[in-house]
Amino acid sequence: MSKAFVYGDDIDTDALAPGQYMSGGIEQIAAHCLETVDPDFASQVKPGDVLIAGKNFGMGSSREQAAQALKHLGLAGVVARSYAGIFYRNAINLGLPVLVGGAELDRVKPGDAVELDMANSRLITEAGPIELEPLPDFLLAMLADGGLVPHLEKRFARQRANDGEKQ
Repeated sequence: MSKAFVYGDDIDTDALAPGQYMSGGIEQIAAHCLETVDPDFASQVKPGDVLIAGKNFGMGSSREQAAQALKHLGLAGVVARSYAGIFYRNAINLGLPVLVGGAELDRVKPGDAVELDMANSRLITEAGPIELEPLPDFLLAMLADGGLVPHLEKRFARQRANDGEKQ
């Protein structure tokens, strides 16, 4: 299992992708991800870990680097009570799983062992599974392909192959 990083409500895009590092590229932005909330986050998070948050995660500006920094750090995904709309769509487009959970998320504590089960829309914890709102199949397919651009590239390649067979 992976580790849970647990934060509260209203985590904004400035905390996820600090403005003063925007000119440095995604590596530098990711290295400073959430440092105003948790100075050790970027250095402690490992691929497969899960970020758990409260309401209105990703509020603020529309910068897609906020979701990109989390993906760059290797998170399996984010589970929150709710999301800012632009952040949610940016995350899906970039291939970062974002799922919605309810009050049961409160039982997850920082450092708990967790696993994100996308296929069954749940967060597996040592105390048992937490049911999450399921994503529609088309979004699961997009996430499995790595985001919107790889998903469209795959779809267009299939169309070209099918068109070639018809000629």
